[in-house]
This record gives sequence, C-alpha cells and structure tokens, in this order.
Amino acid sequence: MPLTDSAAQALAPAPGSSSPLASEALGPGAGTSAGEGSSAVAMASEPGAQAAPAPGPSAAVLTCEQILGLLPHRYPFALVDRVIAYEPGKSAEAIKNVTFNEPQFQGHFPGRPLMPGVLIVEAMAQVGGLIVTQMPDLPKGLFVFAGIDGVRFRRPVVPGDQLRIRCELISIKRKRFGKVRAQATVEGELVCSGELMFSLVD
Repeated sequence: MPLTDSAAQALAPAPGSSSPLASEALGPGAGTSAGEGSSAVAMASEPGAQAAPAPGPSAAVLTCEQILGLLPHRYPFALVDRVIAYEPGKSAEAIKNVTFNEPQFQGHFPGRPLMPGVLIVEAMAQVGGLIVTQMPDLPKGLFVFAGIDGVRFRRPVVPGDQLRIRCELISIKRKRFGKVRAQATVEGELVCSGELMFSLVD
C-alpha cells in the first residue's frame, strides 16, 4: 500500500541524519515487561549520562489520519489511534485508546464491559501490519492473518485503558509470509503477547 504524502514526510529522516526512531526498535532479546527495550538509552561512557525518556502520549510519529492512509481498516475495525515509534521493516509501537462508546461493549458484557481478546489481538496485528505492508521490496497487496502462536492474555482491558502495543518483525519468507512478535501493555503491565503470522492475498 503506497504511503500518503503526509505519512511519507512523517517517516522520512532529515537530510544527512539518521532516523530518530532507530533507538525505539525492539531488540531481539526484548522481554515482556513494558519498559524492556522500549526506552532510548544514552551511552554511559561519560559521567552524568542519563537515559532519554520514553516517548509520551503526545509524541506522535503517525497520527490517526496518516494511519488511515496506510491500513485498509475502517470503523469499527480501525484499532490503532497513534504510532509513537516506527522503524520501517523492523518495529513499531502504537497506542489504542479504549473507550466505552465502542460497539463491542454493548454486548461484551452488559454491566461489566471487557475488551474482547480477539480485538486485542487484532489491534496488535494492525500494528504489525504497519511494519509488513510498508516494506519496499514486498509486492503490493492485502496481508491477512495466517496464524497465531503462543498468544496469552494476562489481565482484562476495560474502557478508559490505553493499550500500548509493540511489534517487532521476526521474519519474511518468499516475500509473501511475515511473522511478528507482539505485546500489549496497560500502564506498564503486560496484557497480551504472542507471535502473529501474515500472508499476502492475491
């Protein structure tokens, strides 16, 4: 799916500089706690060196309008509100704000609204899709779910929560199949994690 002009400008680094998002990429040994691998780290070779703070809620790399230009999902299945860290072809971190007026809470469950686990996984998949679909050497087309491995749910998600979702590309095979490692947290507490597979549909 081609980038919109505004999205391309948001992702492009300044001339002569490296991408400011490189420090936000998940490393291969990233753990499942919210802070692991998420903060940019200052090298402590000099006295007084300190770690840079993790991006706050206002540190948008891609806004919801730009995300709509990159993903095919629309209401009520557009589940990514903001991308706060993005390294094309490698990793992404995004936010999903959970609100009471979302349609699933009418029936899941009356009197005790809980975000369905399948929608948590779907939100993680959409963040993973931002990595897979924007790789320049892949054919253009629609990537869909091909499999889910090792997904576990750790705690319920309720209206008012903010899901912070991190995805890291694990592999691409034959330019048609992709696998990402994903995790979702709320206020630093692990909610869901697992590996998601994608396949290109002709």
